[in-house]
Amino acid sequence: MTDIFESMRRILVPIHREGYRFIIIGLILALVLGNWVWEPLGWLFAILTLWVCYFFRDPTRVTPLRDGLVVSPADGRISMIVTAVPPPETGLAAEPMMRISVFMNVFDCHVNRAPVSGQIVEQVYTPGLFINAELDKASEDNERNAVVIEAAGTRVGVVQIAGLIARRIVTFVREGDSLVAGQRIGLIRFGSRVDVYLPLSAQILAGLDQMALAGETVIADLRGEEGPRQFKAE
Repeated sequence: MTDIFESMRRILVPIHREGYRFIIIGLILALVLGNWVWEPLGWLFAILTLWVCYFFRDPTRVTPLRDGLVVSPADGRISMIVTAVPPPETGLAAEPMMRISVFMNVFDCHVNRAPVSGQIVEQVYTPGLFINAELDKASEDNERNAVVIEAAGTRVGVVQIAGLIARRIVTFVREGDSLVAGQRIGLIRFGSRVDVYLPLSAQILAGLDQMALAGETVIADLRGEEGPRQFKAE
């Protein structure tokens, strides 16, 4: 019996507290509409509520810990690996850095995690537009929250970017906090993107269009101790 409960516990992924009120609202609407308006509407909102539970899932992640490793800050697809000047509010040098972008669709887990261990030396929220987060200009035009982490003398920028549907960036950390790689730092509701800015000397270990898991997938090596990887799509 203990083994059965343990198996169920592993299958049932916890739901982040940020999703509780949406779930409660969905359940109330499902009951009210289904019983007093039109039954199919009740079923529709019941299905939507199940999707909200899925959206706000917060699974445990196993993070590889080694000085210099950079893990993905978000679940989703590696949509861009380019050199780009970081947003001015980050306080990073106004010169090109390596930028790895992770695009999250509405079916990805949206809890974001610290890509490296270190201390937050800058955190700035910038209001903006809500254009498609997959577009390159979203990094400059969209609503965003920038976090700069000092990691063993190297500054790494993490920018949460709201998207076409996303309308709320939630942060769990503040300037001055010390982080461990893989630690939860925030989430973005309903589709978005997270950019990571790294020094040009970083060895990129991610591949374009690769699917990444926040806190688990290694995307770069600041120390350059691992050789470049080859990727194949099928």
